[in-house]
Amino acid sequence: MIGLRAYKRCDAKKIVSWCKDENVFNLWGGKRFGDFPISDDIINQKYFDNNGDCDEEDNFFPMTAFDDTGIVGHFILRYILGNDKILRMGWVIVDDSKRGNKIGQNMLRLGLKYAFEIMQANIVTIGVIERNIPAYKCYLSAGFRKSETLEDSFVNINGENLKIIELEMSKEEYFSENDLTERE
Repeated sequence: MIGLRAYKRCDAKKIVSWCKDENVFNLWGGKRFGDFPISDDIINQKYFDNNGDCDEEDNFFPMTAFDDTGIVGHFILRYILGNDKILRMGWVIVDDSKRGNKIGQNMLRLGLKYAFEIMQANIVTIGVIERNIPAYKCYLSAGFRKSETLEDSFVNINGENLKIIELEMSKEEYFSENDLTERE
């Protein structure tokens, strides 16, 4: 069973340890943090001093997943398109020693619950690099589907243009999938 809480500065050490090589770092979205290798100070500077690169003050929500063994995953939420009803999930990473135990899927489902039930989002989006098949399958298993509102894009990593597949879930899909009655 996993839980979710707000990110703390001390979480950065674990996240850094999961970025074992440049490939993992890049798939996580590490280029937004600079060059590999990364440090906990760089993550905390990005999150606390630079508000996750968000212009709006109240627009960056880093989250940490944990179980009885400690920290097992991490992601962020932020509003996009100037709309406080559309949230973007990103910088998703899971402890590689825990892979295969549905930690990522369960973490994302908790994140969706938080986004729809607490933050009152109407849509949650997430992007995944096309060649990151494990993450793509994880996102689909958490309930995301191909986006109807966002177009796929490309990111240049080490001189290679990689396709980013855009996925989303609507509030209606979330509540129907979870057999819940939408709150007014």
